[in-house]
Amino acid sequence: MPEETAAPTFPIDAPVLESAGKAAALGLCPECFGRCFGQFGHGLTNPERAARLWAALDRPTPPAEGPCPLCEGLFDRWETWVTRTVAAAADCEWHRFSCGSRWDPELLAREEMIWTRVGSSWGESARGAFNRELGKRVEARSGAAGSPDDPEIVFLVDLPAGRVDVTRMPIYFGGRYRKLDRTLPQTRWPCRRCQGRGCETCGGTGKTYPTSVEELIGEPLLRASGGSATRFHGMGREDIDARMLGSGRPFVLEIRSPRTRSIDVADMALQIRDAAAGRVEVDGLRVCDAAEVLRVKEASPTKSYRVGVVGEVPLPKVNEALAFVAGRAIAQRTPTRVAHRRSDRVRSRRILSARLVEGGEGRFTLDLRAEAGTYIKEWVEGDGGRTEPNLSQLLGVPLTVEFLDVLEIHDSEK
Repeated sequence: MPEETAAPTFPIDAPVLESAGKAAALGLCPECFGRCFGQFGHGLTNPERAARLWAALDRPTPPAEGPCPLCEGLFDRWETWVTRTVAAAADCEWHRFSCGSRWDPELLAREEMIWTRVGSSWGESARGAFNRELGKRVEARSGAAGSPDDPEIVFLVDLPAGRVDVTRMPIYFGGRYRKLDRTLPQTRWPCRRCQGRGCETCGGTGKTYPTSVEELIGEPLLRASGGSATRFHGMGREDIDARMLGSGRPFVLEIRSPRTRSIDVADMALQIRDAAAGRVEVDGLRVCDAAEVLRVKEASPTKSYRVGVVGEVPLPKVNEALAFVAGRAIAQRTPTRVAHRRSDRVRSRRILSARLVEGGEGRFTLDLRAEAGTYIKEWVEGDGGRTEPNLSQLLGVPLTVEFLDVLEIHDSEK
């Protein structure tokens, strides 16, 4: 014989019966009557709690006489709310959801007054019960799973207004990019004159640069998902005129308000390759979660660079200066070129290693490895003394950075 399932425990003792007797006189619907004791009988519905309490009071369950004085019949209109909820997201794909609700503050205050009046300290809020029961019914209707911690879509039922608002949660794609074009910013750069609205300066585009790494990667994904916008999260950023080489820079691309979530990532990688036309390359494209954004933004790996420098200086003197700075701390005040958008302070960084690759005829090339956040151009040129010590100062001649490449981001090292 199959084992019998034990009934949920419900301690109907004297204090509970006393409160139940007071609540019974208020004409509450079974949902609201049972919810006054919602902390008891885990696994029971509120109407089931109400039925047990009426039996314990040795009274027949009373017939409904008009709308409930607490919820005013809100818990009797499940079919309406479920239909409106599912219909609100009919134009998008979703497999996990959560439900919330907005209530009339007077109704919630009335609920607290009733609990005080009947002497119940065991109640469950109308909002919590409604959200839970709506979630169960939406699950049954849609086949999707209730997932309050990781929803793809969030429903907010506005009960006073009689409508359901929908929030489509973002999709996140992770990977690594290489930037091979020295005229390409990492993210969309709004025109400074019109702030993105479009003007004569930007030719009506609203942008300082025609496109960006974000747009070249994001536009195919945006089209495929039917999203509203992208947001790019990179593990740092290189200057516009610097290339990003090696294994590439880790990034997460966020697609906001997507309508389609089943994305063929392999096909997207091909579309991005075609759209980028050799300017950007992407490896390891995959779907990830929001936690990856935090990992990417908080990482501070060391980086390797190749720097082309213009300056008339004997190469032995360059080697001498490099030997002096390797492993030493430098003090960098916020560079002049970014002072308008970053706080003005002095940061301590280290050039971990420095090597002369080649040189001659007023030029030389260096390979460097430095701590995260080191301003390489300013370390070479000096930035008017805002970096101390700097290479120009050590060599005693003016220096200019001719080119800068990021050779590697060492984020995978332990």
